[in-house]
Amino acid sequence: QVQLVESGGGLVQAGGSLRLSCAASGTIFRFNAMGWYRQAPGKQRELVATATSGGRTNYADSVKGRFAISRDNAKNTVYMQMNSLQPEDTAVYYCTGDRTNSNINPDYWGQGTQVTVSS
Repeated sequence: QVQLVESGGGLVQAGGSLRLSCAASGTIFRFNAMGWYRQAPGKQRELVATATSGGRTNYADSVKGRFAISRDNAKNTVYMQMNSLQPEDTAVYYCTGDRTNSNINPDYWGQGTQVTVSS
């Protein structure tokens, strides 16, 4: 059974930083795309960032220049460094794994980790 386990969420003041990590277990194949979605209270789930096994990355406009996604293909692990956090970044962040390169409809989801940014 494939599992994605996130860590690194928490409470931080505006302008601060957090680093999220997500490790995949229970699978022998490597995800072509891994990434992060987020969902804030009362809002739709949003694709935040994606990293492909080939090294391509893309970001939502709202986080470009502040967030950086990276992955360790050998460990099937993805990270996201979040800097200059703002209250509007408050959300539950979900790790995703996709057998395609798109990460538009991911095959697997983590359980989510809460990120709260205070003003």
